Amino acid sequence: MPVATDPRILVDAATRDDAAVFRLSADRAIVATVDFFTPIVDDAYDFGRIAAANAFSDVYAMGATPLLALNLVGWPRDTIPYEVLGEVLRGGADVAREAGAFVLGGHSIDDPEPKYGMVAIGEVHPERIVTNAGARPGDALVLTKPIGTGVLATALKRDLLDAAALTPAVAVMTTLNAGAARALRLVATHAATDVTGFGLLGHLRNLLEASGAAAEVTAAAVPVLAQAAEMVARGAVPGGTKRNRESLEQEGIVSWRPGVPETARMLLCDAQTSGGLLIALPERDAPALVASLEKERAPVAAVIGRVVAGRPGTIAVT
Repeated sequence: MPVATDPRILVDAATRDDAAVFRLSADRAIVATVDFFTPIVDDAYDFGRIAAANAFSDVYAMGATPLLALNLVGWPRDTIPYEVLGEVLRGGADVAREAGAFVLGGHSIDDPEPKYGMVAIGEVHPERIVTNAGARPGDALVLTKPIGTGVLATALKRDLLDAAALTPAVAVMTTLNAGAARALRLVATHAATDVTGFGLLGHLRNLLEASGAAAEVTAAAVPVLAQAAEMVARGAVPGGTKRNRESLEQEGIVSWRPGVPETARMLLCDAQTSGGLLIALPERDAPALVASLEKERAPVAAVIGRVVAGRPGTIAVT
C-alpha cells in the first residue's frame, strides 16, 4: 500500500484497522470502508442483507454512525435474471434503512460470478474514534456474536445442511452491530474490531499487534452457533478457515494449551461473515458492558479472555 501522510489522516491501513478515518474539522471525521463477496446463502434477499450488514460493521467497529452507502455489483447478466439482482439490492437497501443510512448509487460490471457489497461511509467525533490499537494488559475481551458462520455456509454448499438449518446463522449475520456500538460507547472502551474473514483469532491478533500486547482466550467461553462443531467434524471447513489456522500456527501466533479440542481450534480460526464486535476494556467495566449488550439485544455478550503482557500479537488458548 502507498503511504499517505497528512495530519487529517487519523486511521489508515497501517494497523489493519476496520476502516479509514479522515478528519474534516475539529469535531467531525469521516469513516470509510468497503467490502463485497460472492453469495454464501441461496436466498438472494438474504445475501443482500448479509453483505450490507457486513459492510456497515466496519463503521460500527470504529464507534461511528453510518451515513450512506454505494453498491458494488458483479453480475452474470446472461445467466442470472436481473430480477434476482433486484432482490439482492432490496436486501441491501433494507439493512441500510435499518442502519439509518442512504444508498445513493454504486457501480456494476458484467461478471461470470455474482458479487455484491458496499462502500459504507460514516461519521464520528475525532476524539471518540475507537481503533484496534488501544488494548492494555488487564483488559477483558468481550465478543458480541457467536462464531461458526463460515463452517455452516460451507456445509450448505456441500449439501450437509439445508437452508432451513442455516436460519439461526442468517439471523446473526443480518443483525447490525449498531446495538453493540451503542453499548461500547457507554464504557471506557480501549479497543475494538469486528470479526470477519481472518476469524476470531486472526482479528484478535491484529488488535494485539496494533496495541503491543498479547492475550489469553478460553475456548469454552466463546459462543458457537448450533451445529457448527458437528459440521467441522464432518469436514465442512472453508479453505479460508484452514489458511487462517495455518498462518497463525506457522508464525507462532497461537499456542494451544492441552485439552483444547480440534473442533474448537478450527472454529476459533473460522472465516466469519458479518461477525460481532470484539471489544477490549478494563476488566472492572466488563459487567457493565455485558449488561448494556444484553439491553441492546446483542446476539451474545461473552467475556472470552483477557489481554496480557507478552510478545505483541500472540494468543494462548486454554
